[in-house]
Parts: sequence; structure tokens; C-alpha cells
Amino acid sequence: MSKKSTLPLVGILGIAVIGSTIAVATSAMRVGADDYSFFDPIVDVSTMINALHVEEPDREKMQLGAIQGMIEELNDPYTVFVPRRDTEKFSKDLTGEYVGIGAEVGMRDGWLTISSPLDGSPAWKAGVMAEDRVVAIDGESTEGLTIDESIDLLTGEPNTKVTITVERGAETLEIDIIRDHIKVQAVKGFMREGGDGGWHFTIDPSSRIAYIRLTQFTPGCAMEIKNAIAKSKQELGGELGGLILDLRFNPGGLLDEAVAIADMFIDQGVIVSTKGRAFPESIDSASSEGTITDLPLLVMVNGQSASASEVLSGALSDHGRAIILGTRSFGKGSVQTVRPLESGAGVLKITEQYYYLPSGRLLHRRDDSTEWGVDPSDGYFVPLTNDQTIEMLRARRAQEIIEHIEENDQVDLNDTNAVLEALTDPQLSAAVRVMQHRVAAGEFAPVGIEANEPEDVALAELNQIRTQEERLLRELARLDRRREAAEQGVPEQRLGENPRDFWDDTTDLEGGELVVRDKDGNIITTLKITGNDLENWLVDADVEKQDATKGEESDS
Repeated sequence: MSKKSTLPLVGILGIAVIGSTIAVATSAMRVGADDYSFFDPIVDVSTMINALHVEEPDREKMQLGAIQGMIEELNDPYTVFVPRRDTEKFSKDLTGEYVGIGAEVGMRDGWLTISSPLDGSPAWKAGVMAEDRVVAIDGESTEGLTIDESIDLLTGEPNTKVTITVERGAETLEIDIIRDHIKVQAVKGFMREGGDGGWHFTIDPSSRIAYIRLTQFTPGCAMEIKNAIAKSKQELGGELGGLILDLRFNPGGLLDEAVAIADMFIDQGVIVSTKGRAFPESIDSASSEGTITDLPLLVMVNGQSASASEVLSGALSDHGRAIILGTRSFGKGSVQTVRPLESGAGVLKITEQYYYLPSGRLLHRRDDSTEWGVDPSDGYFVPLTNDQTIEMLRARRAQEIIEHIEENDQVDLNDTNAVLEALTDPQLSAAVRVMQHRVAAGEFAPVGIEANEPEDVALAELNQIRTQEERLLRELARLDRRREAAEQGVPEQRLGENPRDFWDDTTDLEGGELVVRDKDGNIITTLKITGNDLENWLVDADVEKQDATKGEESDS
């Protein structure tokens, strides 16, 4: 397998940012005369503001604003400047590794609450349980602290002790925990085991089908997948009949891990290539050594599968090595490099290249793209409604919490239908049916959708955009209500006239008519008003309010 000269990574920067494939670079960039002249007016403006502005400026904020202004002009959400004070958290988010107690936490009723200890973590070993309310950390009350402030108290140096005070029902307990390096577990199954809270991977023992869910591409996850396959084989006492690899909601991770997983199932040819304006083409290729060529594969993706997830699923699809089931992936196909600033002021994560699949398809989605990401295989386009997605995620979340292990004992793991019913996941149920047919008949068969026509994918995308628009409109309506409530507390004479207030808000327009005329007074159309939200739509329209005398005209 060909290797690149730098280590590509995919960063996971919180909820709102989909993973970015990046490389850590240390080489300095040459600065030419044109670059210095570019900054001449910026220096002039900065000097004038510092010397002359009526208020004392915050130089640090001005500097950060100048940097962010340049980045915003790129219209690239994946190019980000990280100030020095945030680089440690950036590194932790990037690798999925940190030093702490190893527990998922959240805020509930104003208190830090344990959502679940992580498998085998210091918190788990110390006896921390889901739903424990953490009322103090090393004697400091958590009341009023933000979740980030509480996490800062829980994290620290390895092999140091932190004492948490928890309320568990009517009990108050003090628990000593020794901090350690924590690696977020990325390879998961479909249900928890007893004991150490491990995972079951054999979802259909009779058909010998394994299921592996990869939540992100963390260091060593390729080996963890190999171990999960080996564990399922051991449970079955022989070879697998098929493997379902779930990459839904996977925002990305280490590119090397994605390539390594693809290389497990592809024996030759290109896995992925990258190209950029300042970089020659770089190719990652498969090798035949250790390749699993006879295991039927099905990969699940959705609109939140991004970056390294798309590299893996796209390579397997292009080589005809796997069926892709679900919906079109996100379309995050750009490669970033983390470049430290020579000044030490922080690091710049900058987009430098794009991914290309073996077929030559560009993964990245631009605003005007009609084709991007990885599409489901023909006949395997299986969308979920919002309600179905919510139910699926609720059931999945229940499996994440180690406290729920005992509840899983009520499900007969040898009864695949009972397992699928408990998981409430129509896409997974479809995937299992497809693989069952492949094991029984020796070939894959579509799952109820006759063809994955391009318009099906486009329609799903359009519906998603419409849903997002509706949510934004509801949020705007909520802000309007808040504004109106705030205005009620301000004397009318202090409100001033709103130039975009076309009529009294108490006016009932429903059932009325809106007459549109051209400049000569000819009626172009007459619209029936079906609600009282018309003014909200006219606020940003190309209209202006006229005097009442100008507007009073007869329709006769």
C-alpha cells in the first residue's frame, strides 16, 4: 500500500462540524514581497485605530477578527483558525483521546449528571453509574458550573486522583478515581453484553451475519474491526456468512484507518486519491496481503456519513466489493492540514486538497453540486422519516448506557426478529433481510425499491432542505413572539417607528385580498390572504410603505 509523507486525520470538531481529513505539518511557508504588501493597509488601519479611536481597542480581539475575516472570505467551513488557548481541546477532539475519568456527562436540572461510564474506563472501574448526579468535584460544588467548567475539573494529568461526590437515589457517595488516558470506543455492536459491558456483534446466528458499527475513525479502529470479526467467528465456531458495516452518523476520522479497512476487503487498485492546487496527485492503493475476498459486505450510510466514511464506502462500492444501503452521504471530501503558526499564536486547519474515488468521482459537495458523496447501490435507497430516525437513535442510545445491560437480557439474541424489533431501525432491518437473502440464495436482492433513480436521491435532498427551511421559519416565528413580548415591557413612545411595520399587528387579514398592480395601476393578480403572517414575508421583499392617501384606490 502506498503511503503519504504526512499523517492524514479527520477531525471531529463538535456537533456542527463534520469531520475533516487533515495532515499535521511542521514546515514553514515562504513569505514573498507581495505577501508583505498585502498587509500594508491592514497595518495602517490597525495603527490608526490603536492611536486614534475614541475607545481603547482590544488588540487581541482585533487580531482574531482580522484572521477570521480572511478565512470567512474563503466560504469554506472546514478552514479554521484555532487560537493557542484552544489547541489542547482541538487536539483532544481530533484524536478522540484525552486524560480524564472516562464518562459521558450532561447537565440535568442544573447539575452535572453521568450519562454513562465508558467501557473499562477509570470511572467504570471505580463504580460510577449512569444517572449519578455529580454534586462536587474535589470538594468544589458543581452547582452553577457549565459543563465545560466541570469537565475541566475532571480532566488532568494521568495517574492523578480526583474525588467526585455523587447523589445516587437517597445515597451520597464519595468516589475516588485515578485519571488515565481515555480513548473513545469507536467500534460497537448492536447490543451490550453482561460483565464488562462489551458488545454483541453476531446479529443473526442462524445466517452467520455479523454487524459492526463504526462511530468514527480513531487510531487503531481497523484492528478493532478485525478483532470484532474474529470475535463473531469465535461465537459461531466458523466463518461468517456476511458482514454489515454501519457507517451512519460517522463524521470521519483517521484517513489511514479508512484506507486500512478498505484494504482488508480490496485486493488491488486505487482506494482513494487526493489532488490540490498546490499539491501533486497522491494515491493510496490496496495490496493483496491479508485481504478478505470471500466475505459478503453491506455498508450502511446516510446524510451524516462524511469524509473518511465516504472514502471507505465509496472505495468498496467502486470496486464492486460491497452493497451500499441507506441514503446519499454528506459530501465532505476535502483534505485539511493543521499548520502551526510560526508565531505560536495557534494553528490553522486549512483545506488543501480534495478526495477522488477510484471512479474519479469528486466526493466534496459544493453549493451548486448535483452529484456528491456516495450514493446507495441501485435498489438499496432506503430513507427514514424524522420520526423513524428519532426512534432509532433513542433505541441506540439505550444500548450505549451500560446500566441497560440487564434489560438486554430480556431479548433472545438468537431471535433475530426480536432483536430487530427492539432496535426499531428500519434501515438495519432492511440490511439484515438483504444479507439473509445473500447467504441463502448466493446473491443480493433489492429491498422493495425497484430502482435507485437519481430523482429519488434528489427528492430526498429536496425534502430535507424543505424541512430545514420549515425549522428556520419556526425559529423566526419564535423570535417574533419573543420580540413582541419584549416590546410589551417598553413604553410605546420609546419603541420608535419600525420602517418595516406595514400595519397594526392586531389587524386580522385572514380572508382578505392582496392586489398586485404594475406601475400604471393595472391589476396583475389578486391573492387571497389565508393567514396573518403576510407581514413577515413582506419584511424582506422589494416593497415600501406608501402614505395611506396614495394607497387608497378603488378596485372598480
